[in-house]
Amino acid sequence: MSAAIPGAPVPAPHPRPLVAVLAFCGVIVAVMQTLVVPLLPHVPALTHSSPTAASWLVTVTLLTGAVFTPVLGRAGDMYGKRAVLLISLCVLVAGSVLCAVSSHIGMLIAGRALQGAALAVIPLGISIMRDELAPERVLSSVALMSSTLGIGAAIGLPVAALVVENADWHTMFWVSAGLGLLDVVLVLRFVPESAVRSHGRFDTLGTLGLSIALVALLLAVTQGGDWGWTSAPTLGLLATAAVVAPLWGAHELKSTDPLVDLRVSARPAVLLTNIAALLVGFAFYANSLSTAQMVQEPTSTGYGLGASIVVSGLCLLPGGLAMVALSPVSARISAGYGPKVALALASAILALGYGVRYGTSHSLWQIIAGATVVAAGTALAYSALPALVMRAVPASETGAANGLNTLMRSVGQACCSAVVAAVLAHMTFVVDGRTAPTLHAYQLVFLIAAGAAVLALAVTLCLPGRDAPVAGAVAAVDGGTGRGAVRSEENV
Repeated sequence: MSAAIPGAPVPAPHPRPLVAVLAFCGVIVAVMQTLVVPLLPHVPALTHSSPTAASWLVTVTLLTGAVFTPVLGRAGDMYGKRAVLLISLCVLVAGSVLCAVSSHIGMLIAGRALQGAALAVIPLGISIMRDELAPERVLSSVALMSSTLGIGAAIGLPVAALVVENADWHTMFWVSAGLGLLDVVLVLRFVPESAVRSHGRFDTLGTLGLSIALVALLLAVTQGGDWGWTSAPTLGLLATAAVVAPLWGAHELKSTDPLVDLRVSARPAVLLTNIAALLVGFAFYANSLSTAQMVQEPTSTGYGLGASIVVSGLCLLPGGLAMVALSPVSARISAGYGPKVALALASAILALGYGVRYGTSHSLWQIIAGATVVAAGTALAYSALPALVMRAVPASETGAANGLNTLMRSVGQACCSAVVAAVLAHMTFVVDGRTAPTLHAYQLVFLIAAGAAVLALAVTLCLPGRDAPVAGAVAAVDGGTGRGAVRSEENV
């Protein structure tokens, strides 16, 4: 669909198919992030590779997702959100096919890199919703789209576990390729191209600088435990990030068309929201990392339940369903009391959930209950974060701004992965001839995650200004037209 002609009426897309299609795209992309987790213990034997090489099937998606999410968000703002969304989905399909046709570890890592790059679909979908939906539908729709990041992660684990136990492991990649193609067809049919664009030239040098800094930082964080935190590769990568990041920042401040507008990002409303996103991402991911492993531990440990891969994955499924149910609740809280209140409530629920997890380690239903409380807090938080971002940035920068916010969640998850791995690897005991984490190791993980949630609450309370309901603000931004696409940057 071409951009609207100034002054000409633009037929509004039907909101339900638009929201449903974009949310479906978000869930499929998020599923890709956890798709291989149940397969990881089997990858070395299946591909004749080492466990270290197998771990790259997860690490590489984190790296490419972190780099491409803000970059493609900015490209969508400049060249068309629907067009970039379709490119991202095609990259997802290509990565899935590459994994489906090969058992070579190098090809699998390359395919997973392409799958990770598609994470930009979520901020792009949020931007399209802001541009195309009537003001009264924006908050609830964006809340659902943002929550797909957690919904997909919760659904991906049990589905992948079922495939691993009952079918050839390549099947899950063929299925993901088919779902990606379905996404492309649905977007072509139901999603219009937005008329809201930012102007200028694409910041190639800024893209290169951000990519180097992010890759260096995330590689050091995710691989430092294996390489050694004082090893030359880890220290070299951290030094590279420390040198490149300030140079990149100086370039962005001087550029007339920056990849990331640091002046906007440095506003307290945006900066504190992004810090909260990092802390919430950390707190959320500890639940996913610890739950499945904990219930699979043998009963001889004194706390483990000896559950199968499928059962351990299903423990997270109620949390995924809770996220679907609670995303509109978060939107109503944001509309009635403001997204700051919604995010503060979410952070408190996250901390409460880990309090439940700390004291319930011997009963499956109690573990599921605690994990579901954590998921509920995550749903409220992930729904509130884009609302805070959207009210603080111009409409023409929504893609880049939400891409940066999604990036901060990913950085939080990377840091969480490193911390959890370090705790579980160093607090161990020997039982039945094998080394296993102690119960206190898991409890320490829950305490650290609860601490991150409490910090997120503190940061949220420091957000500037008196929080207010945002439904009216959105309507005012739209100039009373009922369509976000006609809004100008000056009105924001």
